[in-house]
Amino acid sequence: MQRADEITSLLKKEIEGFAQSSDFYESGVVASTGDGVAMVYGLSNVMSSELVSFSSGAMGITFSLLSDGVGCIILGDSDSVREGDVVKRTGNVARVPVGDALVGRIVDPLGNPLDDKGPLKTGSFMPIEAGVASVVDRMPVKQPLQTGIKAIDSMIPIGRGQRELIIGDRGTGKSTIAIDAILNQKDSGVFCVYVAIGQKASTISGIVDILNKKGAMEYTTVVFSGADDSSSLQYIAPYAGCAMAEEYLYSGRHALIVYDDLSKHAVAYRQLSLLLRRPPGREAYPGDVFYLHSRLLERACKLSEEKGGGSLTALPIVETQAGDISAYIPTNIISITDGQIFLETDLFNSGVKPAINTGLSVSRVGGSAQIKAMKSVSGRLRLDLAQYRELLAFSQFASDIDKSTKDQLVRGDKLVEMLKQNQHEPLNVVDQVVIIYAGTKGLLDNVEKASLKKFEKGLLSYVRNNYTVLVKEIASTQSLSEDSKKQLSIAIKAYKQMFGLPAGRQG
Repeated sequence: MQRADEITSLLKKEIEGFAQSSDFYESGVVASTGDGVAMVYGLSNVMSSELVSFSSGAMGITFSLLSDGVGCIILGDSDSVREGDVVKRTGNVARVPVGDALVGRIVDPLGNPLDDKGPLKTGSFMPIEAGVASVVDRMPVKQPLQTGIKAIDSMIPIGRGQRELIIGDRGTGKSTIAIDAILNQKDSGVFCVYVAIGQKASTISGIVDILNKKGAMEYTTVVFSGADDSSSLQYIAPYAGCAMAEEYLYSGRHALIVYDDLSKHAVAYRQLSLLLRRPPGREAYPGDVFYLHSRLLERACKLSEEKGGGSLTALPIVETQAGDISAYIPTNIISITDGQIFLETDLFNSGVKPAINTGLSVSRVGGSAQIKAMKSVSGRLRLDLAQYRELLAFSQFASDIDKSTKDQLVRGDKLVEMLKQNQHEPLNVVDQVVIIYAGTKGLLDNVEKASLKKFEKGLLSYVRNNYTVLVKEIASTQSLSEDSKKQLSIAIKAYKQMFGLPAGRQG
């Protein structure tokens, strides 16, 4: 009897020990793998978007929770994962390093350095997928984020905390606008994050070279997921970049993030979804492709003063096919963002650079994101350009044009020429106010079109050197008083005479 009791006691201890060490619900087995994804059985309690580790050392993220298994995307080297490998839960979501240590660095979507500046020295991490700030924690977008591009700052203003889409066909200068916006943040206190999704390494090397030459890497982080990287890394790249930028947002600072581009991001997501047998919808994208980008772009905001007053401005880029902005992904992102800058192939080919179609471009924040000086000089600019384009279309069929129509065509032609700008040469806002004032007041009407760029450069130099008090006043007050307008008119007319032109306007 005593022997039986001993055996019973031993069995109870073994059973209790087995129950305590059981890891049945915390680990699983790879049933199939390929193309950067794996189907895993046995992870009964795993959460969506949870980080899991494979016995080969690779990491993955749970992507699809199915009744008979879990679909995982593999991060890093997917070739090392084999059928039969053990998969363990970590209980954590994917995180990336954040903080000032990332400034000036080039990293992959997992936060691993891709440059030759050594390991990252930061102990701070943030999850790549995070909730968005509530409505009560936000405030209206009012503070301008100057891009240094005349056409944008005057007619399609961007505010800190805004989401402004840059959209157009391949090769129309979308990335150039985003890079110029980054270059213009020098000495503004705005930190920048440039996320390259599915781009060629040579392209990004050229962009980083420009940022270095212009001193912009001093406040910029580049997150690079190349065209030869797996769809998994391309999928998490914008979320990782956003987490890095949110560090500035929630610490009361200002950040600008560029997603270049979300078309490739959507394609990577579609590829992963089809591999894991998610039901396809329109254009073979899964049904939740809208949520893919809405949960990313909604993280951009302007926080209230109680929450630190930080801001995160997003400039997503989307590539269209043959100018079709009614395609699935473009319409989705247009409906999420606070406006769009539409770049047109025909304008680009005709020499109008940046090739912004002001008729289809809009900022839903509008004049509240402009300084008073810019608002006062650019009020009629969009209307003048619209009238010019309409008249231009009709004048091609008219044999006789009256004088007022001719004057309007001349004015519009000079305004179009005035808004042209060389790439990577952003202008500060005071210089923009000076040249746009000259254009809208008709003071450029009798300047030869071929000489306009030379005239503009000389005028800005002349005003800066000879009207320093006026320049400082506009910069400090950010407004243009009647007295300042008179001085500006005098300055422009004086320079025109030096340039060998009559001081007054044409006609």
